[in-house]
Amino acid sequence: MHLYEDLMAIKKSERYVLSVESMSRVLNVQNRRRGIEARRGDGTFGELIVGEEPQIDPGYRVARGPVATIEIGVEVKILAKAMIKQIDRVKNDLANQVQNFKYRAGSAKPICVGVVGINYADEMTSIEGDRSYPTDGKKYKHPIQEAEQARLRLTDTARLYDEFLILRFKARNQEPYAFEWVNERDTRQDYTAALQRISIEYQHRF
Repeated sequence: MHLYEDLMAIKKSERYVLSVESMSRVLNVQNRRRGIEARRGDGTFGELIVGEEPQIDPGYRVARGPVATIEIGVEVKILAKAMIKQIDRVKNDLANQVQNFKYRAGSAKPICVGVVGINYADEMTSIEGDRSYPTDGKKYKHPIQEAEQARLRLTDTARLYDEFLILRFKARNQEPYAFEWVNERDTRQDYTAALQRISIEYQHRF
């Protein structure tokens, strides 16, 4: 949701800004193109169905509503622990979602955006109900032990997307539940550069 707000904030695509301000394009509340059954994305943006009333949430500029087409699709994954164990499933989900975006898009080619958060913490605790499972570095690998391997294994999947962002963070999931970026400056620059490229593509395609 915030990616679409940030595209408005940088104002690098006149077409995108006009589409949002006129509310002819909206953030999809159901994450699917009406009449097309497919796996949902984490956030889709497209043409509002004629006759439908767009919804405006306080504090936001991009309206919401059901869409007839998909112009931008975003898929988000978080790898926090046991990354290598689940990496194949994550890669398959990411690859399948690109096809779903294209299948549901309509006449135009959608801009497909992948975002993967990878945990680089030196330890991490997962919680299931009343039980907690801390990493020990042996049977349960610490995130930092798997993070780079997971990142490298996503390289081929990244090529399927128009934009593919790796967000490197540290989160132990332990009190006081601190969170930090591995490199905040690099993260900010990578994200902003991606927003600019998405804007250029939107201006070109739509």
